[in-house]
Amino acid sequence: MTAGTLAGLTGAMLIGLGLYGLLVHPHPLRKVLAFNLLGSGIFLVFGIIARKGAAAGFAADPVPQAMVITGIVVAFAATALAIGLILRLVETGGQATLEPGDQSPDEGEEAGK
Repeated sequence: MTAGTLAGLTGAMLIGLGLYGLLVHPHPLRKVLAFNLLGSGIFLVFGIIARKGAAAGFAADPVPQAMVITGIVVAFAATALAIGLILRLVETGGQATLEPGDQSPDEGEEAGK
C-alpha cells in the first residue's frame, strides 16, 4: 500500500465519519465539528487525486492546491460564523439544541407563569 492510497483511504474515512456525525447528532456544535471533519476529508481526497494525476505523467497543476488552500480559509470563516450563531442561539434561547421539547426546568416554569 502506497502513501497516496493510505491518504486517500484516510480521506474517505474522514468523509464517512463526518457524514455520520452530521446525520446522527442533533446538537449544533457537534454538527459543526462533523461538517469540519467532512470538509477535511474532502480536501485530503482532492489533494490526493491531484497528486496522483501529476504522478501519472501529466503536468503538475497548481489549481487544485490553490483550491484546497482557499477551501480551508473559507471553512475556517464558516466555522467562526457558525460558532457565533450557536452562541447567539444559546444567548437568546437559553439552550444549545434545536429540538423544541428540550428545555431546562427554569424556562418551563417561566413559560407556565
